[in-house]
Amino acid sequence: MKFSEKWLREWVNPAIDTDALSEQLSMAGLEVDGVDPVAGDFQGVVVGEVVECGQHPDADKLRVTKVNVGEDELLDIVCGAANCRAGLKVAVAKVGATLPGDFKIKKAKLRGQPSHGMLCAFEELGMAESSDGILELPMDAPIGQDIREYFGLNDVTIDVDLTANRSDCLGIKGLAREVGVLNSIDVTEVAITPVAPTIDDKISIELVNSEACPRYLGRVIKGVNVKAETPFWMVEKLRRCGVRSIDPVVDVTNYVLLELGHPMHAFDLSQIEGGIKVRNAFENEELVLLDGNTAKLNPSTLLIADDNKALAMAGIFGGEQSGVSDETNDILLESAFFAPLAIAGQARNYGLHTDASHRYERGVDPVLQRDAMERATGLLLEIVGGEAGPIVEAVSEADLPKERQVTLRRERLDRVIGYHIEDAKVSDILTRLGLAVTFAGGQWQATVPSYRFDISIEEDLIEEVARVFGYNNIPNVAPTAALKMTDHQEARLPVARFRDELVSRGYQEAITYSFVDPKAQQQLHPEADALILPHPISIEMSAMRVSLMTGLINAVSYNQNRQQSRIRLFETGLKFIKDDSAENGVRQTAVIGGIAYGNTHNEHWSVPSRKVDFFDVKGDVEALLALCNDKARFSFKAEASDGLHPGQSAAIYADGKKVGFIGAVHPQLLKPLELKDTPYVFEIDMAALENRLLPEAVSISKFPSNRRDIAILVADDVKIGDILECIEKVGGNQLVDLNLFDVYKGQGVEPDHKSLAIALTLQAVDRTLEEKDINAVVENVVAELAKQFNASLRD
Repeated sequence: MKFSEKWLREWVNPAIDTDALSEQLSMAGLEVDGVDPVAGDFQGVVVGEVVECGQHPDADKLRVTKVNVGEDELLDIVCGAANCRAGLKVAVAKVGATLPGDFKIKKAKLRGQPSHGMLCAFEELGMAESSDGILELPMDAPIGQDIREYFGLNDVTIDVDLTANRSDCLGIKGLAREVGVLNSIDVTEVAITPVAPTIDDKISIELVNSEACPRYLGRVIKGVNVKAETPFWMVEKLRRCGVRSIDPVVDVTNYVLLELGHPMHAFDLSQIEGGIKVRNAFENEELVLLDGNTAKLNPSTLLIADDNKALAMAGIFGGEQSGVSDETNDILLESAFFAPLAIAGQARNYGLHTDASHRYERGVDPVLQRDAMERATGLLLEIVGGEAGPIVEAVSEADLPKERQVTLRRERLDRVIGYHIEDAKVSDILTRLGLAVTFAGGQWQATVPSYRFDISIEEDLIEEVARVFGYNNIPNVAPTAALKMTDHQEARLPVARFRDELVSRGYQEAITYSFVDPKAQQQLHPEADALILPHPISIEMSAMRVSLMTGLINAVSYNQNRQQSRIRLFETGLKFIKDDSAENGVRQTAVIGGIAYGNTHNEHWSVPSRKVDFFDVKGDVEALLALCNDKARFSFKAEASDGLHPGQSAAIYADGKKVGFIGAVHPQLLKPLELKDTPYVFEIDMAALENRLLPEAVSISKFPSNRRDIAILVADDVKIGDILECIEKVGGNQLVDLNLFDVYKGQGVEPDHKSLAIALTLQAVDRTLEEKDINAVVENVVAELAKQFNASLRD
């Protein structure tokens, strides 16, 4: 909102300059966007009177004038304005004057005629962007007076950017009230004297939609002269607030809007058929607006109508047919309260934004309507004449905003602000804000005034006290806090550590929905009893996932359809399993899963092209397990899993309990899942990975190690992992390293058998192992392998 500082100071005049006032308003939450002078920078311009005005002998569009500026001699000035005439009071820039843009007035000759000055227009004084002719001053303007002094141009226009909750400051009255509170000074409000009716003419009012319009006032004024001239002081105040003068009736309603913050509207009484009805628009109803555009009205739009037609969009825009024109003799003046929710968004629906809608959708004081009506009536009778009838009011008390009581606790105020403001000061602040306040028992009971729509809870009062007291006046006190070591378990591995490991191995993190397609999930997990949502987003997202595999496969399908041939994705999240023993019948398990698809490496001349296989993904999983620093806990066992190829899948066990799976997606599912090639997947419960085995310091052996290689023959169905596990148990503490370095089948090996070459590294901490000690360990290992696996040494 733009307002004139001089106009504001007529209501309240704090002993601070413009800069301090702007800073004060901004710190109070009424942010000042700009401060601009009300006129350009000029000097030497005075009030003059055109004594003579004649046609220039050599130019059709120029006039030769003699102008009285209060000096001994009249000034000869050549003027090209069409409205120049004898007897006119004008603004005269004398020789030596400086106009905006550092334009200096000098003696000159125009087509042979001397010109000792210039007759100025608003535009040339920096008071308007354009003008039709020279400035016409009131006839009582004192000749010779400086124009800056006459207009009171030592003034600025202040533009405040109000937040939506401070509609009470959308008028000089509200702003003055705010400045008065901030400076602890009284406000001098304009005296509003009720206008006694001199005629009995009135009009009926019916509130069809009283919830949207609980109060509507109307007043008939007859015999007005709409061709009268708006007083210069009013035109100038409107201009400094960014409002253009139109006609005296519209100017008065705009003036009241700016002064009191209350929108008003005037109808041509002759265009109203019957009475006023405040109702919603009918289906397919139309209204030609004041700007000439035709609006197709929505049934949700509130209208001001008569018995036969719509007259205006309530609180937004007037209609062309019922608007005041040059032929208007009688008017109906309206002043109403519209519920904010009834107006909010309506103007935007029609591509409109008016001063009235801006205020009504934020909230207008519901008790201000009569004051606004009396104020506008008095101004209209003074300017356009006429006779006023009685005020007709229709009101629905049940639908008007109710009085609000809010409690502010002393303890809560101190805790939120962090500073103790004296009780008397708090009471004074709240009282000056217009609240009726009582203080007892460490708390304030405040009755909120009707114009403060934004105060409804305790925190609102705390905010008011803090901003009026001044945020800068609240001392900066650094908070004190005792340092305390956080509870940190060194053995616990964060999820980020597993994410980093997979990223370092070429995977990218994916985030998929917890809701999946029940058909796709049923194909991958036919035995799973999934939770079905009663109100899903869509049928494709109606089941809770029982593993991460469904979402990751869908992500691979999406990417391969966009020409991505090599995909590595992983995800951490929850899977949801039905479990009657769990809370709410659902067991939520945190898991980490991944999927690999395509080649092992990006295409490059130095790397052979090869498709990813089971062991590539198994290596990635083993890298995750290695972070736990407890390899003995985990094992892989060949097992069939839902949705996986039976010959290329395994279960992951930890401490004998199944905690995950790894394998290739079943070939029969590739086409239904829209996969062009076989992806490999894995999933592990996070609970099995979260705790690692902390390393323990041990003595380093100073004695040499010894390596012994053995080659054993075993049947093909014997698992190598079982053999290595057996050797580790038999080898004892002296076995410090174990490595399978060759597997051979072929000539010299019996059919259905294989040869395993295993390296054993032996070392003691306290001594050098002798040959007999080494041989004893090797013999024990060979004997145990022969006993458990029918293994024999290869010749």
